[in-house]
Amino acid sequence: MNPRLAAARALAAVLSGKASLNSSLPAQLDKVEERDRGLTQDLAFGTARWQPRLDLLAAQLLQKPFKAADADVQALLLVGLYQLFYTRIPAHAAIGETVGCADKLKKPWAKGLLNAVLRRAQREGEELLAGMERDPVVRTAHPRWLQKSLKAFWPEQWEAICAANNAHPPMILRINRRHHSRDAYLALLAEAGIQASACQYSRDGIVLAQACDVRGLPGFADGWVSVQDEAAQLSADLLELAPGQRVLDACCAPGGKTCHLLEAEPGLSHMVAIDLEAKRLARVRENLDRLKLDAELIACDARDTASWWDGKPFQRILLDAPCSATGVIRRHPDIKLTRQAEDIPALATLQGELLDALWPTLEVGGMLLYATCSSLPTENTEVIDAFLARTPGARELDLATEAGLRQPHGRQLLAQQGGHDGFYYAKLIKIAASRG
Repeated sequence: MNPRLAAARALAAVLSGKASLNSSLPAQLDKVEERDRGLTQDLAFGTARWQPRLDLLAAQLLQKPFKAADADVQALLLVGLYQLFYTRIPAHAAIGETVGCADKLKKPWAKGLLNAVLRRAQREGEELLAGMERDPVVRTAHPRWLQKSLKAFWPEQWEAICAANNAHPPMILRINRRHHSRDAYLALLAEAGIQASACQYSRDGIVLAQACDVRGLPGFADGWVSVQDEAAQLSADLLELAPGQRVLDACCAPGGKTCHLLEAEPGLSHMVAIDLEAKRLARVRENLDRLKLDAELIACDARDTASWWDGKPFQRILLDAPCSATGVIRRHPDIKLTRQAEDIPALATLQGELLDALWPTLEVGGMLLYATCSSLPTENTEVIDAFLARTPGARELDLATEAGLRQPHGRQLLAQQGGHDGFYYAKLIKIAASRG
């Protein structure tokens, strides 16, 4: 299959609200030649990254918008525009190959339309975009609701956040303390000719100068190292783990933090890791097996404690709550297409419900670390503020990190170009059991 067609079909599912790229792209990658898979991924993710900008340009070039049934043609047009403005593919190849895909969609009428629009974009696109730069959606390539939210919450940082969201993320590793120190593994990378440096905030983090195939990393198959962003790595130390503790990782998939907690403290008495979907736990099990670690995995709704909790209290809980994922847009640019403004209050409600449900499973004196990969205070400090107000036995603890910005509650890490993702942490201690 032509990589442009494969990317367009994956994107069409996203534009139609039926899937994310993580779910729609793999099936399309299976249909293209192996040599074209990298190009297909770049076309899909790159088009999603710049979609808010490209979509407004397309609106200028089209006489009327596409019908809902023609999301595949719309996606193909966006893929064509992405090639013209963000790749080194020669314009004649980008246009010709993209137009030719219309036959495979069984929509021959689209060939003339795509050809005319893309050729006009080649001639006039730069001028049209320059005239639209005053619109912050065009300038930042973020949907309007998100651009306005970031500007309202982060008036001094919002443009830097958008720029970081649009940049390609670095590849960051987490060394396994059970095998090597960070300095020792950096030496192994140097011997293998892989340039890398220590992360600023995570004592287990290493950032690579260039991304590489994990199979080329020393000892990857033997569990010496994993791929995980620096911000996500902070949870292991922030939880203040100790031997003999019983630990819960709620909403654990894909299991990076579960594994890190077990690496950081081999003496834990028991690790319970839960997630809503059984199929997501399969990935957690794969990660545990590669690292030769073990945890009790339970597929359930964390809020329904009667269905999974055995009544034995936990000394530590990590709640990496479902969120908008607005802090990891650079890794999942289709978030710009799939998230809507109305999702945020609903997510904040869910986050509060998870806190309320899990709190009784924590022993008095135990700690709960609340985390999200969101950049929006609505899901972060405001959720913690509301929880503390309604939970007399909860108190907030300071976080032992300089990462991010201090908030009314917790700390907010904003996405950094060349550095960590956007993330949020708050730590709570249970000083008394709930009444009643």
